[in-house]
This record gives sequence, C-alpha cells and structure tokens, in this order.
Amino acid sequence: MNYAKSILLLFALAGAQLCHAEDRPNVILIYADDMGIGMLGCYGQKLVKTPNIDQLATEGMKFNNYYGGVLCAPARWTLLTGMHDGRKGGWGQTQPGLLMRMEREGVTEPEYTRRFDEYINTRSVPIPDNEVFLAQVAQQAGYKTAQFGKLDVGFLTNHQRVTRFGWDHYVGYFSHSRCHGFYPPYLWRDGEKFELEGNDRIDCGRMSEKGDEPVGSGGQTYSQNVFIEEILDYIRGHANSVAQDKQTKPFFLYHPTQLPHGPVAIPELHPDYANDDRLSLAEKKYASMVRMLDDHVGLIMQELKELGMDEDTMVVFTSDNGHELYYGPKKTFPKTLPNGEPANLTDKKWRTSDCGDVFDGAGGRAGLKRAAFQGGMQCPLIARWPNKIASGTETDHFSAHYDFLATLADLFNTPAPKGKDSISYLPTLLAQPQTQQHEYIVINNGFDRMGRTALIGRDGWKLIEIDRKKNDFQLYNVLEDNEERFNLADQYPERVASLKAILMDQLDSDRPDFSTD
Repeated sequence: MNYAKSILLLFALAGAQLCHAEDRPNVILIYADDMGIGMLGCYGQKLVKTPNIDQLATEGMKFNNYYGGVLCAPARWTLLTGMHDGRKGGWGQTQPGLLMRMEREGVTEPEYTRRFDEYINTRSVPIPDNEVFLAQVAQQAGYKTAQFGKLDVGFLTNHQRVTRFGWDHYVGYFSHSRCHGFYPPYLWRDGEKFELEGNDRIDCGRMSEKGDEPVGSGGQTYSQNVFIEEILDYIRGHANSVAQDKQTKPFFLYHPTQLPHGPVAIPELHPDYANDDRLSLAEKKYASMVRMLDDHVGLIMQELKELGMDEDTMVVFTSDNGHELYYGPKKTFPKTLPNGEPANLTDKKWRTSDCGDVFDGAGGRAGLKRAAFQGGMQCPLIARWPNKIASGTETDHFSAHYDFLATLADLFNTPAPKGKDSISYLPTLLAQPQTQQHEYIVINNGFDRMGRTALIGRDGWKLIEIDRKKNDFQLYNVLEDNEERFNLADQYPERVASLKAILMDQLDSDRPDFSTD
C-alpha cells in the first residue's frame, strides 16, 4: 500500500470514529486578497471602518505575529499544502491568460475544452499521488468541503484539479488572471459553466490601475455578490440537512475572495465614503471594497446566528499576503520623512506611512506585496469559536499560513500528514500550552526584486536576501523594530552568516512529506 492510500485510510478510520462528535465545529476560513494588516480597525486602521471583522477579534483571538506569503499564488500554495514556499514547487504555478486568449480568438466550445484540458495535463505542475491537501484533511475527517472564489492555487485550473485538491463543491474562477476583473461573463460551479447577467467583457471588466473609471463600470453582475449569495445558500442548505438528519456531516468552507485586490471596481460607493473630500475616487472605491468584504463577513455571521449554528462554527479570517496600492500614491522613495528627517535612500524601503498612503494599509511596516519586508508578508489572523476561544484575547504566537493544515487536523482530532512544515496553533487558540513551535519561518519570493526572500526567527531576528550575487543581506530584529528601519547586518556579521546558511538550505529544498515512509 503506497503512502497516499495508507494515510488516507488512517484519516478515514479516524473520521469514522469522530464524525458525530459534538465538539467538532463547522469551520469557515475567509481568505482576503492583498489586504494589508493595517487595513483593519482592530489592527489600527482609522479611516476605513471594519466593524464586523473587528467584532470577530472582540469575540475571539487576534494574532500579532503571523505571516503569509508575498504573492497570491505561492501564499495559496503554502496554505493548501502545509509547506513553506521555499520548498520545491512553491513557485511552480501554472501560467495565466489561456482562457482569455481563446475567447478573443473565438474558438469553438469543443476546441476550447480540448485546449484547456491539454494545457492543464501537459503544462501544469503535476500533483504527486501522495500529495495531501488541506481540504483532503477535512474530507478524511468526515467533513463536507466547499470553496467559493479564487479556485486552486493559481493561476489556471480545471474541474479535475479542483476536486483533486479536495473540494466536494465549488463556485468560482478557473483562472486567476480573470480575477483582476469583477464582472466575469461566466463562473464555474462543480464543473459546469454558468453565465452572469449583463457581463460581456472577456477581461471580466478589468479597470485601469488609475482607478478613475465611473463607479459601476465593467458590467452588471458583481462577482462578490454572487459568491456571498452562494455561501449563504450553502450554509442554509446545511442547516436544512441537519434539521432532517442529525447525522449530517459538518462542513469546512473556504472563501478565497477577490476583495480588496485591484484594480479597484465596485458597483456603488459605500455611503461612508461617497462624499468624503479627503479621498480621491480611486480611494473611495478601495475603501468601499474593504467595507464590502466586512459587510459580507457580517452577513455570514448573521446567518450563522439566525440558524442556530453560531456556537458550532469556528470562523477564521486572514489575508494571503501584505498590502498593495491600487489607488495611489505612486511608488516613489521620499527624500524626507513626514517628521522632516532625511530618508535613508540606500535601503530603498518604500513604506506607505512615509509616502502619503491615506490609509497606511501596511500599518507603518516597510514594503508591500512582493517584497520580503514586513509590509509584504505580515498578515492579520483572527479566530472566533464561542465558548472555546476566549473573547477579546491576543497572542504573539509565531505562526504562518502553512500552520493551518495541522491546526485543522488537530481541531478534527485526526492525524496530520507526516512531513509537513505545518505546526498546529490549536493549543494557543484554546489557551493550552503550545509545546510545538517554529524556530524560524521561511518566506520565498520567486521574483528578482528588492527583498527577495526572508528567514524570520522565533527570537525576532530576520534576515532578508536583497541581492544574492552581491552577498547583500539585511538583518533586523522585528520584535524590537517591526517597521524595519534599522538594518543591523554590519553589527552582527556572524548572525547574518548563520541565518543565511539556514535560509539557503531551505530554498528549493525537497519536500519531506513526499519522502516520509
């Protein structure tokens, strides 16, 4: 019996024993897109209100030392595989654009299907037989699984791949490049294409990066409104099933939303921002997108409460990576800081707090999405489960996206696949001793850009690779200097050398979960 079959059998036996346990909650994971940690009120945002997400923190636990990725696809890869994205395959994603190219060519439906499947089968990254994904952990624990939004890890997928990832039911985009528009002509539901009324643009109504198009431009049916209705229908359907059959399986629902990824587009401005003279049109749109996501969180929570499912459901909120600017200002390095002091141009660490971002979406941190500074990778994480997770609590526990897989397995009282980088933080959630902890977290950046990769230690020391060929590395202590204003590499060359050795060893490293007997 091979590894995949044996581990899945082990999961199945555990799930058979536990599937009717009263303390196994439904789980909803809401995964925002490019939402900087500074965009939430509970993390310090002052201008944009996020009352529903903030309420999750008020009624649950907020993490203050949590890391995602630096780009959409690898961040999803690490979440769904339970591995850090320095491992082999972490940046080996499919390429975007095929679906839109075929639609512009006007190919026939049979040819469309043939070319689509051929690309997936011949040019996508193969999935080994012994690969075990996040949703499969839930399935083998006796859970139903559902996904709504940006499907797969990126950038192109199909029905066979989505189901291979472990999703029993799904609604969303097969192509991440189409997610840059909010008015797709069609979406996919369990392998079937369905059209959206009033949307006829192949590019899904994608706006310019200027964000100055009239509100409502792009189409008639906004994708996020489709997703929230599908999510609410799924929750209602589950409640109806439970009413008819108390043995109904619990569910794991994953919502990788497009919000607030740009270019900015919104059906209507939120009334809180429509007449705010402090904001440009693009900024008003962006604020409204953040507020829509918050409103959708509120709708989910309201539905759970009205259906009597509130105490039986754990809700988790996070974001894939750090903040990005889709509304201005331009990414330029200032000559002076707001207090009049000269900026250190040798470091060239662009930060929203220094350069006029009205929202300061990175919360004072250096860097944005794609950069290995804190603003590109430090993410919000909030978890709420009434009577299990203490209300209004915070933690500095050191954790990352890839820890959710082990946490989910721990929550379901089922064994996690061996060899994963994932470490469960369920003990922290339940105020129990956290005996297992990371010594370091690895963040990879496949781009040859400023701040390519990083190694963060539990003791706060963080090494950033700036230019490997020039042996250019920066060193910070983020427990004392989370804004990364003080590069200490020259003061601690031995520490740089030791952390560099660990980082280089982890980059492009083999998958230990594939070699485990």
